[in-house]
Amino acid sequence: MNLTIKQLSYFKALATHRNFGRAAAACFVSQPAMSVQIRELERTLNGRLVERHARDIVLTPFGRQTLDYANRILADVADLERAARWRSGLAGKLALGMIPTIAPYLLPSALAALRARDISLDVQVMEGKTDRLIGLLEAGNLDAAVMALPSGVEGLTDVPLFEDRFLLAGTPARVDALEAAVESLQPTALENHQLMLLEDGHCLTDQALDVCGRGRGHSQINMGASSLSTLSRLVEAGFGLTLMPELAAQVEQAATPGITLRRFAEPQPSRQIGLVRRAGSDDDGWFAELATLLTEVGQGLLQPKASVI
Repeated sequence: MNLTIKQLSYFKALATHRNFGRAAAACFVSQPAMSVQIRELERTLNGRLVERHARDIVLTPFGRQTLDYANRILADVADLERAARWRSGLAGKLALGMIPTIAPYLLPSALAALRARDISLDVQVMEGKTDRLIGLLEAGNLDAAVMALPSGVEGLTDVPLFEDRFLLAGTPARVDALEAAVESLQPTALENHQLMLLEDGHCLTDQALDVCGRGRGHSQINMGASSLSTLSRLVEAGFGLTLMPELAAQVEQAATPGITLRRFAEPQPSRQIGLVRRAGSDDDGWFAELATLLTEVGQGLLQPKASVI
């Protein structure tokens, strides 16, 4: 589920002011921009949050429930932002980037772990595709970023965090049509089946093409989804198969119960998740401590929780 802090903040403002114009003014954005973000939040959550009237809005029952969650999440983020400093090294502030196929699944638990350990750090999170995060790292706008390794960029230091295995996701009928035993299923067995992937720019797409031995021009490839949540819904609707990172499996399977997940035979295809920083940036221990925390959180999320056959 690809939620943003901005969307939750706008929704809270709308619930407070009960009017799109007043809420937009309070958030220093235009009314159309406010409306777009609220509609995107409703699409992401697959439910209507507000009843729209000429001069007023009313929260739906689902909207009231969502507001409770939004208030708690925003309060946690505010507490984390107020949490004090990494003893030294970052002048009290950490700008952390995460790619979109990691952030929605790792970030909530990572923020909770930071708070539980009472690490005094002002955290600012930026979500973006790999190329953008690398550019922000190089420009000094980010202190570190979580992405798939290797970064392959001179001047950056990579530290592995955990291995994220790929699972096969599809409807039961499509998975059964592979006619391969669980213990012998290989990514190359998908050759004659429709493969659904994220749009260009996501490193996950390149990784999936590589492990499946396909090129972009293959007739059985559809690269149109902008997020894993959208991809999961397309797969659930029967449009094809996809490779699902195990990190995302529990969340996406809960949102799309019509999909079946199956492990590949050993050695299972996977991606290496790592933490990246500029090689020349100061490190007074914050980078190693952050890497240890993210490793613990990531490995905890990868414990078998989704229903995999």
